[in-house]
Amino acid sequence: MLAMSTRHILLGLLAGGPSHGYDLKRRHDERFPQARPLAYGQVYTTLQRLVRDGLAEVEGTDSDGGPERTTYHSTEEGARELADWAGCIAPPAPFVTNEIFAKVVVSILAAGDPAAYLREQRAAHMERMRELTAVKTATGADLATVLSADYALNHLDADLRWMTTTAARLTTLTAEVDSA
Repeated sequence: MLAMSTRHILLGLLAGGPSHGYDLKRRHDERFPQARPLAYGQVYTTLQRLVRDGLAEVEGTDSDGGPERTTYHSTEEGARELADWAGCIAPPAPFVTNEIFAKVVVSILAAGDPAAYLREQRAAHMERMRELTAVKTATGADLATVLSADYALNHLDADLRWMTTTAARLTTLTAEVDSA
């Protein structure tokens, strides 16, 4: 099973035609608006690895009156790897690592106030949901932005439902944690 990586994202962006690192970074940030923006260093390091691994090649360099830029294109092997990665079903996570749950349990262990923590976390989630709703309903929002915001909103909503259930069960959870 191939995992998602910057490598595959850049191969996908190169599938649209030759590009230099600056354009790849800009297109990544446009196409994946809710993702963490790529650092230029990460783009160029990944491009060097793609070339090393035979998945991309240098097409040429030009300066167009500005800084020198190297243009890259995907190889046939790069296109095959991209197709393999894109065709693999993403498996549901076998283990769920949830920082919120961990903090609730640690709060119980440290004689903190897990209910207060859940209320504050809920408020933070609600604020992020308002921000995402504004992003997706903004005039001129493109479909990639809307879909990305919808994805994040659905995950935040699931977290909120989990927090509500957990808050209702805190007495039992506290008893179980304290007795272990």
